[in-house]
Amino acid sequence: MFEAVEELLVEHADLEKRLADPSVHADQANARKLAKRYAELTPITRVYRQWRQAGEDIEAARELAAEEPEFIAEVKDSEARRDELTEELRVLLVPRDPSDDKDVILEIKAGEGGEESALFAGDLLRMYLRYAERIGWKTEVIDSNESDLGGYKDVSVAVKTKGNTEPGQGVWARLKYEGGVHRVQRVPATESQGRIHTSAAGVLVTPEAEEVEVEIVANDLRIDVYRSSGPGGQSVNTTDSAVRITHLPTGIVASCQNEKSQLQNKEQAMRILRSRLLAAAQEEAEREASDARRSQVRTVDRSERIRTYNYPENRISDHRTGFKAYNLDQVLDGDLNAVIQSCVDKDAAAKLAAAQEN
Repeated sequence: MFEAVEELLVEHADLEKRLADPSVHADQANARKLAKRYAELTPITRVYRQWRQAGEDIEAARELAAEEPEFIAEVKDSEARRDELTEELRVLLVPRDPSDDKDVILEIKAGEGGEESALFAGDLLRMYLRYAERIGWKTEVIDSNESDLGGYKDVSVAVKTKGNTEPGQGVWARLKYEGGVHRVQRVPATESQGRIHTSAAGVLVTPEAEEVEVEIVANDLRIDVYRSSGPGGQSVNTTDSAVRITHLPTGIVASCQNEKSQLQNKEQAMRILRSRLLAAAQEEAEREASDARRSQVRTVDRSERIRTYNYPENRISDHRTGFKAYNLDQVLDGDLNAVIQSCVDKDAAAKLAAAQEN
């Protein structure tokens, strides 16, 4: 069992030597690549060594138990420990999403419900900003379009790590499950009769692409400029500083009006466009892949209604995992870990089952 891990141990030891060589760090891009792979292999090598040691402990305890019956309990304890390590190692060996350590661009759009939906979009934005603050991530509002009552018709935020992260703890690794339709049930501020309304907002999460990952030909772009607008449609800028970029081959559009200069807005819009094009390319690759491959890459559907926020009951429900808790106020204040972890656990279980079938 786990014979293939021996090769990973050799690779891990080789990476350790290479990273200790100062000349390797002259090429920062290559050094980051090596460090990333080293970080991925470190928990596997650690758990595998513990698993192997547990096997040796079992054999030693069995020899002692053959002469001294009181060591039988130690045999059982060692076997239970190895079973735990076996399961942990199986999970670690499941293929990971290659984008897990990427930063993301998170977009929130008001949907059904008019102004109430826009207000809810603002609540979701605050929730994600607070969650990022708790984790220690950096956030940057790239573009926003406010509604009349202070919510958001749409808003785009870049979320980034401040340094290296443990495998599975990157921004995409945690936030990729947030994409989909979020439904809210509450009495709107505009409701005079106290009736509970249901509205929704959409969340789109894409890994932020580096320039080298997506090739964009200048002739494939149509760039339009216009005046920035604020709540109610009034102009907030006397110059044509807002930028809309259309990628003609795919029809994908990205726009930005938050910055004061046209150049800055163009740069921000290009960031959003690159990420959307990368996400589209990944979606296409997954569609062309086999069923087994798709199950390893994406097992939690993020295209449909994923979550309900019920204010009267202070309840948060995730429809994909069955997670339910009555601490909605805390979740909206950024305490999202338990909800996200339910998605991570279900995804890992599905990937593990798929890997065992193959």
